[in-house]
Amino acid sequence: MEVSYYPGCTLKTNGKNFEVTTLKLLEKLDVDVKELEEWYCCGVTFSQSEENLIQKVAPIRTLVKAKEAGRKKLLVLCAMCYNTLKRAVKFIKDNPDKRDVIHDFMDRESTKYFGDEVEIIDLLSLLKLIGREKIREVVGDKRLNLKVAGYYGCMLLRPRDIAIDSETNPTLLEEMLENFGLSPVYFPFRVECCGSYQILNNSDFVRKQTRLIVSSAIENGADFIVTLCPLCFYNLDEVQKEIAEEDSAFKTIPVMYISQLLSIAAGISPEINDFNLHSIDPRPVLREKGLL
Repeated sequence: MEVSYYPGCTLKTNGKNFEVTTLKLLEKLDVDVKELEEWYCCGVTFSQSEENLIQKVAPIRTLVKAKEAGRKKLLVLCAMCYNTLKRAVKFIKDNPDKRDVIHDFMDRESTKYFGDEVEIIDLLSLLKLIGREKIREVVGDKRLNLKVAGYYGCMLLRPRDIAIDSETNPTLLEEMLENFGLSPVYFPFRVECCGSYQILNNSDFVRKQTRLIVSSAIENGADFIVTLCPLCFYNLDEVQKEIAEEDSAFKTIPVMYISQLLSIAAGISPEINDFNLHSIDPRPVLREKGLL
């Protein structure tokens, strides 16, 4: 299988451990991942105004490059980027008159994008497409002594018309954990918003959300929390550390990108994880479980 790949900005900097572990994992699963030769920032968030067409140029420019690459699927790892690109596709398909205006803005592109040429796919959906049989061929029948709380957050599940699974009771992340020999932990706040960019102007709210999510995962027996969003990772990892430094009674739990744990389960060296990018160090738990 061959797919195009859009990394986005964060996966080349603070989230590079998400990228590195995903690419190694997919290589082991015989997926040929081709990064787009030219790509742009997705715009970070999808504009809520239908008339703000200039903000929609950035994601459409990337989709034009994906179309020109000639592959049918575009893998997008970051949940924020996925949300923005997926909604841009829907907007283009639903608003042909505005699509033409957006194309007029793109004076450097001769190719036009109409919405159906390239399918945006997230990591979980790609793993489901690869299939359990292939995954088990790589992983084997071994099970790791790890209980993992899969945190979806918002961007992969909202709005409904771009969601990868049920908004209220998704199971895809847990299914993938099972396929890789891990034990999923269902906890009440797995689809609760972490606070997103409110960390910049309402940090008290983000701290409240982090406490709820982290405490719920721990109370339900998790050894780790995994996520697919760099912003969720920051809020649950860095903010959790800040809370722990101020409140000695607060219990912490390591947070990892799902690809980090799945790559370990697939027998890939944990050394590629770059644990120095974590505020809550996962290594003590990994050592305790015999994985380091």
